Amino acid sequence: MKILITKPSRDYELLDSGEGEKLERYGEFILSRPDPQALWKKNLSPQEWQNADAIFKRTADGGGWKTKRSLPERWQIELAGLNFWIRPTSFKHTGLFPEHSENWKWIESALAPGSSTPHSSAPTVLNLFGYTGGASLAAAKAGAKVCHLDGSKVAITWARENAKISGLAEKPIRWILDDARVFLNREVKRGNRYDGIIMDPPAFGHGPNKELWKIEDHFLDLLDLTMKTLTEKPLFLLINGYSSGYSALAYKNNLDEMMKKHKGETEIGELTIEESKTGRLLPCGIFARWRSL
Repeated sequence: MKILITKPSRDYELLDSGEGEKLERYGEFILSRPDPQALWKKNLSPQEWQNADAIFKRTADGGGWKTKRSLPERWQIELAGLNFWIRPTSFKHTGLFPEHSENWKWIESALAPGSSTPHSSAPTVLNLFGYTGGASLAAAKAGAKVCHLDGSKVAITWARENAKISGLAEKPIRWILDDARVFLNREVKRGNRYDGIIMDPPAFGHGPNKELWKIEDHFLDLLDLTMKTLTEKPLFLLINGYSSGYSALAYKNNLDEMMKKHKGETEIGELTIEESKTGRLLPCGIFARWRSL
């Protein structure tokens, strides 16, 4: 089991966490929002928490942000060599999951020239449930031809804007609005194959045409389709997870079976963020990743 740690950086840090909340700095702005994993006491004083520039409070109809000072609609930060627009949303999210930064570095390494599987042309990468594009931008930066897929038009627009401010707008990235399984079925029929596949399947969701996604019902089907769209000599496969109750071992069992005919190694573990003042780790999800040797 491996623990991937996102450490404090110039534009992002986890200041404190506890009692079901986390306090983060994105650039010059400090945000407080719920986090169910923070099952411990806070270290900073109540006053320091109350001084946050924006605080997300849950209500019976969902919740919203209460601001201490005027915030811009969005602002730009840098993380792991990529640039992102931050925009607090009505669902408490900011448009960025910082805990993925170590996986972005791993993707770039897996695609680097001289990696274990040589390619005469640029490797191809598919990013399913791609959200605002962190993994897609990392792959494009490393020289891959990328297919970025998400079921949300808003997320795809956001990802394209992130590509632009990261200096990657001219890279070969296809932006696809579609349901993951519907798209993979089409790719199988078209004979399209990918050297690397990334997926961040949620617990529950809908595609652009209201296609239902439930991880307990559809995950294995997704993996079957994924296998059919990998090249004969794949470079990597990465699965991230957030569903409560699932273990990284469940993902490992699938990866071991899927990749048994290929020479490579599988790593599993947790995605975490390190508090800047205490070094305490906030768990943020699980991952399983396979890389060729």
